[in-house]
Formats: sequence, structure tokens, C-alpha cells
Amino acid sequence: MTSRRRPLFVSRDVYRSRRLKDASRLLPVIGAALFALPLLWRSEEGASVGTAGTLLYILAVWAGLILSAFLIARRLARDEPPGAAQSPAAPPGDG
Repeated sequence: MTSRRRPLFVSRDVYRSRRLKDASRLLPVIGAALFALPLLWRSEEGASVGTAGTLLYILAVWAGLILSAFLIARRLARDEPPGAAQSPAAPPGDG
């Protein structure tokens, strides 16, 4: 008996859509790691980053995360077939 196997490769659009969904799921983990990074910085006598540098870093990471989330969401919405995000229509009623 011969069984039909699924194709090994998917179309390019499906592959990109899946990777974008993966990126959107990974974005909070990357953000948490980037926000925790200043905790590892050591303030040595000569080469101290300082509070201002740390706050600028956190602001840049925050803005980068917002921009990344916006771009990913925009791309996912564009790739989504029309009507897929809408809720199913309610059945017609009497009143």
C-alpha cells in the first residue's frame, strides 16, 4: 500500500508567513533579554556607562521593539487573505 506523503517544501509565501509568526512570538523574549542586558554591565572606574547611557539604551530598545512589532504586524496583515481576520457573520435573525 502506497501512502501519499506531504510535500517536503511549502510555497515561499507560506514559509515567510510562518517565519513572521515565529518572529512575533520570539519578540517578547528578545525584548526581555535586551532589557536585562544592562544588569550585566559593570561600572569600572574609568569606563562607566552611567545612568544616562543606560536610560538611552533602554529607550532605544523600547523604540526598536515597538518599530519591530509594528513592521511584523503590518506585514502579517498584508499577507493575510481578505476576510480571515473578521469574525464569522451572525446568522440572520428575526429581530
